[in-house]
Amino acid sequence: MRRIFYPLGMATLISFFAILTAYSTPEFRGIDAWAAGKLYGLRWLDSLSVLGEDSVLFVMGLGMILYLWFHHRNYRAMFFVFLTVGAGKALNVLLKEAFIRERPPVLQELETYSFPSQHAMGGLLYIFTAAYFMTAYMVSEVGKWLVWLAAAGLVAGIGLSRVAGGEHYLSDVLAGWCAGYTLFVAVAIWYEFREHRFEKLQNR
Repeated sequence: MRRIFYPLGMATLISFFAILTAYSTPEFRGIDAWAAGKLYGLRWLDSLSVLGEDSVLFVMGLGMILYLWFHHRNYRAMFFVFLTVGAGKALNVLLKEAFIRERPPVLQELETYSFPSQHAMGGLLYIFTAAYFMTAYMVSEVGKWLVWLAAAGLVAGIGLSRVAGGEHYLSDVLAGWCAGYTLFVAVAIWYEFREHRFEKLQNR
């Protein structure tokens, strides 16, 4: 799975900057308008937006940290969750303030900026982090793939819900996924390097 997942981290980093430079072009505006026309007003999709709210991210992040503390005493894994869920939120705020893209005209009353989508980015980070540690203790490869497919489907739903509700452009969501996945992969590589190094020290 690493052969597939980890190289995508570099691809999503490049994609984030590609979207950043292209979202104001007529071609990308056309894609955003097309997506809004297809998805806006779909209530069943819009309802998934609640899964990306800050309160959900906080509860899920805290829940993962407590689980890793009580069941495994894995401090590096707890820091993993802090970096993805906690630092990921802070990074999203910084990116929004740096790029200052206005929201779609449907909901201009929202006070935060639009690029990249926090729901798309934060949703990916906490769901993929949960999937990462769930599959770490699974033996079945089929079971692991099913967990990751379910996680990807849920992340897709949360991100697209923001287009369905008119809170974001599709380009905001795509950029949120790219930024979130890049951060997730970076933290996972750091974590596995530290775990491998710890195991080597233990075996000396």
